[in-house]
Amino acid sequence: MKLIYQGLGVVALLSTAGILNAQQGNTAFLKTNVNPGRAGVFVDGKYVGPAGNFRVGRKYALPAGQHQVKLVDPRFEEFSTTVDLKAGKTTKLAEALKQLPPPKGPFGGLRTPVPDKYAAVYVNEKFYGHAGEFNNSSQKLMLPVGEYSVRVEPSGGTPINQKVKIEDGKTVLVH
Repeated sequence: MKLIYQGLGVVALLSTAGILNAQQGNTAFLKTNVNPGRAGVFVDGKYVGPAGNFRVGRKYALPAGQHQVKLVDPRFEEFSTTVDLKAGKTTKLAEALKQLPPPKGPFGGLRTPVPDKYAAVYVNEKFYGHAGEFNNSSQKLMLPVGEYSVRVEPSGGTPINQKVKIEDGKTVLVH
């Protein structure tokens, strides 16, 4: 936790330490081992990040207790389960998602060059991945030609909402 005001002194530091200790006493961890690793992890309906990073499962700190976990990747069937997280313990979630048939073309591209690489990207209200997967000239989300509603939702801050028209062989940028 960062201190905003440097003049708060020892009392603020002790107070902050007490809050952190209280929070840590109720903190549990969810470790994911999911294929594909780019699947989005949703806990109690809120996107928390990708299941993996460079093929390494991510570990998320969450409040102890029961949680609904959903794994979402547009190329695979969604998976949902309930986990019971114990304070101070790590619960491992391992799952291989079942692949769906590939979409039909023609295709165009969508790029999301936004600062938060873990911002959730939704197309027509369906999760498609995180912004870092579609953010440079060699990375883009390929979509069938058509019109779409795109939302890029950073972990903090205001979501970006944009209507886009995907055309054959062309790439659209979400700003």
